[in-house]
Amino acid sequence: MRQTYDVVVLGSGAAGLTAALAAAVEGARVAVFEKAELLGGTTALSGGTIWIPNNQPAREAGIEDSRERGLEYLASLSNGMILPELAEALVDGGPQLVDFLNEHSEIRLQVVHGYPDYHPEHPGGMPGGGRSIEPALVSFAGLEDWSDRIAGDIRRMLIAETPLGGGTGSVEPELLAEREKAQLEGLGRALIGGLLQACLKHGVQITTNSQGVRLLTEDGVVTGVEIQNPDGVRFVTAGAVILATGGFEYDPDLVRDFLRGPLTRPIGAPTDSGDGLRMAMRIGAQLGNMREAWWSPVVGYPGVRRDGGRNGLLSARERALPGSIMVNRYGRRFANEAANYNALGGAFHRLDESRLDYLNVPAFMVFDQSVVDRFGAFGLAPGGEMPSWVQRAATLDELADAFGIPAAEFRTTVDRFNKNARAGVDPDFARGQSAYDRYPGAGQAEDPGSARATLGPLENAPFYGVEVAISALGTKGGPRTDRDGRVLDVDGDVITGLYAAGNVMASPAGMVYGGAGATLAVAGVWGLYTGRAAVRDFKTPPPVVVDSATH
Repeated sequence: MRQTYDVVVLGSGAAGLTAALAAAVEGARVAVFEKAELLGGTTALSGGTIWIPNNQPAREAGIEDSRERGLEYLASLSNGMILPELAEALVDGGPQLVDFLNEHSEIRLQVVHGYPDYHPEHPGGMPGGGRSIEPALVSFAGLEDWSDRIAGDIRRMLIAETPLGGGTGSVEPELLAEREKAQLEGLGRALIGGLLQACLKHGVQITTNSQGVRLLTEDGVVTGVEIQNPDGVRFVTAGAVILATGGFEYDPDLVRDFLRGPLTRPIGAPTDSGDGLRMAMRIGAQLGNMREAWWSPVVGYPGVRRDGGRNGLLSARERALPGSIMVNRYGRRFANEAANYNALGGAFHRLDESRLDYLNVPAFMVFDQSVVDRFGAFGLAPGGEMPSWVQRAATLDELADAFGIPAAEFRTTVDRFNKNARAGVDPDFARGQSAYDRYPGAGQAEDPGSARATLGPLENAPFYGVEVAISALGTKGGPRTDRDGRVLDVDGDVITGLYAAGNVMASPAGMVYGGAGATLAVAGVWGLYTGRAAVRDFKTPPPVVVDSATH
C-alpha cells in the first residue's frame, strides 16, 4: 500500500515536530513517522531550554542584547567552523521561532534569569544571562492518550527551579499538588507536549514504531520514503521529506569512523543510530561537521530509562561545586572542572603522543562531605544520603584504592588543589575566572562574584567518588544544507525534495555550544525553516534554467 502526503517528517523531537507544525500551518498534509515506541527523542529527556540571542522574553525583562552581539559571540568561538551565512540564519531564526510558537502553540517562552552563556567573557557574551529561555509549564490536559507515549519523566517544575537553573530543586507540596491537578509539566516534555498539541490541532498524522530506511527518488528528486514497521514495509509518497532523525551516537561504527575521539556512554535517545545520515549518504549528500558532537561528560548509574537508554547524569553542577574535583586514572587533575560540558569534552580527547592513549578516559569526580551538606548532589537535597552507586571512603587513600588510581599522586593533587582553593585561585586551570564557572555554587556562596563560588578545599571526610564517562547529547555532523535546510549534494547543488533539521544535519553551530539550550535552538530554528521551505518549494518549484546553447 502506498500513502501520499505533501510533507513527511522523520523523527518527533523538537526539530521534527516544529517542522511538521510549520508545514501544517502552511497548509500542507503532513505525516510524522517516529522510529521509537515513544515520542520526543532526546528533546523529551532534556531541560527544554532554548538558547536564542536577542530574544523577545529577555527584551521584555529589560535585558539588553542584539543581533550583532550574538553574531560577534559565535564568531569569537567559531575557530573557522561556523559558516557565516548559517550563523546569521541561526541568530535571525531564534526570534522568529519565539513568534511562531506564540502564534501557533500554547508554548510560552520565558527567561531563565541569571543563566550565563557558556563562554560569557568572549566578545559578545552575556555573563548575566538572558539568552537561555525555557517554556513555561505546559498543561497536558487533552493529551491523556499521548502522555505515556512521550519519553522522559514527568517533572512539574521549571529549569529555573532546579539546581542547574539556579533554584533549590524542590517545590512546595501545595504548589506541586496544584500543578499535578492541572496536569502541568516543565522541561523537555513540556516542549514536546506543547508542540504535539499544536501538531494534532493542525491535523498532523503521527505514527510511532515506524523507521525510515530508504529515500524514494525519481530522476534525482526525492519523492518519498520507505518505512519499516512491525507489519512490514510501507512506501510513502511525498512532495518533500524532512530528516529529523537525530544523530548517530548509538552506532559504534559511525562513531569510530567520524568522531574526533571517544564517546563511551551515549545519553540521548537510543534510536539516534544514524538512520537519516545513511539515507542522505545513499543518494549523494555532501557531509559536514562530522567530527563534532554536543559533548558532555556524564556519570552513569544502574538501570534503564523508559525509552531503553541507560541512566546517566550530566553532573555539570556537582563537578563545579566547592569541594569537588576531577582526576584521571593517574590521580591528576586535567581540566577546569567547572567549564561547560561541551568544552570540557575536549579534555577527554587529549591523546598521549607516546602511549597513543587517551589520558583522561576514564576520569573520576571526587568530592567531600561539605558538598553533600551544603549543596546536595545528584538530585538529592543538602544533607541527603548518597546513593549506593556512589563510592564512599573514610580516607583519600581508600578512595584512590577503590578506583585503582595511585594514592600518592592523588594525595599530591588534592593537597595542591586545597592550598590554591583556600587562596581562592586555580593557577593550573583558571577555574573560577568565568562567570559560568561560578554559577552553580553562587547562590550559596558568601561572595558569588569571586572564584570561591566554585573553589573550595576537598578535606572533610567521608569522601565520595564516581566514574565520569565521555558522552554527548547528540552528534553534530550530517548532510550539508543551505540556510533553509535544503540538503546539498556533493557538488553543492540542492537535492530537490530533501531537507534536514536538528542533530541529523551538519550543525550550523560548528564546534560551538553557545549556552544552555543551543541544541534545541538549532532543532527549533531549522525545524521552522525546513517546514516552511518544504511547502513553499513544493507549491512553487524553483525555475529550471536551460542552457540555450545545448538545447
